[in-house]
Amino acid sequence: MAAVVNSASWQPQEEGFREICSLLEQQISHSSDKSQIWHQLQHYSQFPDFNNYLAFILARAEGKSVEIRQAAGLLLKNNLRTVYKSMTPVNQQYIKSELLPCLGAADRHIRSTVGTIISVVVQLGGVLGWPELLQALVNCLDSNDVNHMEGAMDALSKICEDIPQVLDSDVPGLAERPINIFLPRLYKFFQSPHASLRKLSLGSVNQYIMLLPAALYVSLDQYLQGLFVLAHDPASEVRKLVCAAFVQLIEVHPSFLEPHLRNVIEYMLQVNKDTDDEVALEACEFWSAYCDAQLPPENLREFLPRLIPILLSNMVYADDDESLVDAEEDGSLPDRDQDLKPRFHSSRFHGSDVEDDDDDIVNVWNLRKCSAAALDVLSNVFGDEILPTLMPIVQTQLSTTGDAAWKEREAAVLALGAIAEGCINGLYPHLSEIVIFLIPLLDDKFPLIRSISCWTISRFSKFIVEGIGHQKGYEQFDKVLMGLLRRILDTNKRVQEAACSAFATLEEEAAEELAPRLEIILQHLMCAFGKYQRRNLRIVYDAIGTLADAVGGELNQPNYLDILMPSLIAKWQQLSNSDKDIFPLLECFTSIAQALGTGFSQFAEPVFQRCINIIQTQQLAKVDTLSAGVQYDKEFIVCCLDLLSGLAEGLGSGIESLVSHSNLRDLLLQCCMDDASDVRQSAFALLGDLARVCPVHLRPRLSEFLDIAAKQLTSPKLKETVSVANNACWSIGELAVKVRQEIAPVVMTVISCLVPILQHVEEVNKSLIENSAITLGRLAWVCPELVSPHMEHFMQAWCSALSMIRDDIEKEDAFRGLCAMVKANPSGALSSLVFMCKAIASWHEIRSEDLHNDICEVLRGYKQMLRNGAWDQCMSALEPPVKDKLSKYQV
Repeated sequence: MAAVVNSASWQPQEEGFREICSLLEQQISHSSDKSQIWHQLQHYSQFPDFNNYLAFILARAEGKSVEIRQAAGLLLKNNLRTVYKSMTPVNQQYIKSELLPCLGAADRHIRSTVGTIISVVVQLGGVLGWPELLQALVNCLDSNDVNHMEGAMDALSKICEDIPQVLDSDVPGLAERPINIFLPRLYKFFQSPHASLRKLSLGSVNQYIMLLPAALYVSLDQYLQGLFVLAHDPASEVRKLVCAAFVQLIEVHPSFLEPHLRNVIEYMLQVNKDTDDEVALEACEFWSAYCDAQLPPENLREFLPRLIPILLSNMVYADDDESLVDAEEDGSLPDRDQDLKPRFHSSRFHGSDVEDDDDDIVNVWNLRKCSAAALDVLSNVFGDEILPTLMPIVQTQLSTTGDAAWKEREAAVLALGAIAEGCINGLYPHLSEIVIFLIPLLDDKFPLIRSISCWTISRFSKFIVEGIGHQKGYEQFDKVLMGLLRRILDTNKRVQEAACSAFATLEEEAAEELAPRLEIILQHLMCAFGKYQRRNLRIVYDAIGTLADAVGGELNQPNYLDILMPSLIAKWQQLSNSDKDIFPLLECFTSIAQALGTGFSQFAEPVFQRCINIIQTQQLAKVDTLSAGVQYDKEFIVCCLDLLSGLAEGLGSGIESLVSHSNLRDLLLQCCMDDASDVRQSAFALLGDLARVCPVHLRPRLSEFLDIAAKQLTSPKLKETVSVANNACWSIGELAVKVRQEIAPVVMTVISCLVPILQHVEEVNKSLIENSAITLGRLAWVCPELVSPHMEHFMQAWCSALSMIRDDIEKEDAFRGLCAMVKANPSGALSSLVFMCKAIASWHEIRSEDLHNDICEVLRGYKQMLRNGAWDQCMSALEPPVKDKLSKYQV
């Protein structure tokens, strides 16, 4: 099949042309054997001119169907992504020369495929590598032939979308940047009679709002005028892009819109009611974007009485909302694989700033959810001001009767949930009535009213739990609790899901208040465990795990464990080591192990052993899938490491016998060196947890663990792997206090990593700063003679960080280090004495008597050392509250 190639005229061989066409024909027919075709295509792609054939078929095979030509083009695009840079220049040139004449092809599908390939070639070779392209695009845009204009515009819009910066850079040989040449032509197309050109040109300019090239900045007025002209375009695709432009402008450059703000808000109110839902959705994004841009609320205030009713009417389920179909699904039907949303396990993290998940009402984004989100944001900005407009509508909708009006009732319940946070003050006097009103809706005949009532009630959890102290409040809490438990056993999958999530929120709020009802809660959860399908089972695991976190040791009673454990253990035995359904079960066991403490011992051995086996198998699968017999998936390792951490935390030194009879130490060392950051993050968390309870088993490879942990603190990509650094830093501190002097060989390496972190606090997160300060203190405590000679380099930054940490055992260790260093080198802290006093004053109360006495001694020592008024001068630099706090230490 190899044809003769010379730069002038590559020509396909008839036989090769026929074979490839017939292969493409098979590829697009549904009945063919895909894997066989794939192997044949792999065979052909070894020929250096295979892609020339594809270009020829796309561009010139007039006798073939458009589907075959398009298939050739798509295959060409995918091939070029991998081989373009290694192709001979002659073949590259041939393909480019075939693509350009097709910009104006008569068939729209061919033009569109060509545009996609052109964008890929520009991504790989830049504009410089294809000097003829820009001229060809300009010629087509200026041609007045609609096919040529549209083909060029299609290619240009794809370049703007995929690699906008390419057109806003200097090109040797061109007097100006390409964007300067194209922008005036794009503006001209805003007025084209062809909707496709208006859409493509506006979409292309919108791609530059973020980058804001000079050409756009100087022509902003022209752009904005263009947007106002297109604002009432007959084509909904164009109106949608106008809304998207205003949303992006308000997010990125709000000042540009300020002179036109009233007009823009007025326009957005109109299109928020557009008959096309997609346009209305794009317009609805504007309200949250406006609030997030922190523009003055007053500009929006006067529009609220018109905006809120629009949002409420858009919150009513659309007739074609997929949730209406889902809601009919019976709970006894097994889930299909595509029903299972991807799940994300977040690795274990030691520190203070873990982001909470937002309440997510359920997957697909649409006008209803966007309107509810906008109402939520507005309620947080305007608070109770929105209630006089909102509540009469909500009350009217809630009081509608009859089956036909159920969607309006449902939307009113959603609205109450959306404003639960922002309007809590205005709602507060009426909250009891609201909850009393919502409880019966948990038993409504419409499943979507039952499910939204679960969610809305959960948004008032804090209030419901606060009332437990008095009789009426306790009765209400009990009704809510029992109502949600009933819904957990609903026959409808959607309601089950909402009820479990709502219950988990209530559990977090109620914590130990749940203890008296533990038996009935466990009975309901385990009953659900027996009847749920795969997808909702995950949510039950979560509810059980949250319950364990909430009630802690209360769970450790034989009668509770008899209800809880048999079903979980049966499930544990039924799932294989490579079944992803084991992830949520591992997470659930992690919470239970931590809650039961030593009470988990009776279940620990098989759980521990299985985690070890899974980690081992996965580490083998990583290098040799065949002999492991499973596909590698790092999430198995992360979940098992986290469960082992839970065991270490729960069992304490009771885990020692399990660790000593296993190869956990070597597996863990491997995980600490893994290339995946979430595996390393969980590995260092486990390293720290093991250091606390059985350091003796880490000793044989101590220096290796310490070296690898220290390396995490100097990663050039510290921002991206900050959670790994955070856990590694914490684990070094935990090891230090247990192995004491044995840590000496790495102390200076670690200190040299920690000091830059403390000196550049604005660049990393709060948790890493706290852990760095604590670990530095712990190293100073165990090796003061090594650390104290260098203390003047870091005292100020370190003391500032220490003063931000809340009182706990770890802070005590850090201050023991401070005292040990000052005793070893008193003059090292002289220049930072004010900072040190502020750090000491940050304690509310030091529980340890020894530490309290040490600090008194340090302060007294400085008072004696600083004579002739120097001590008083230092004291006068402190704020009065700091001075008051220091009086506890008798100075």
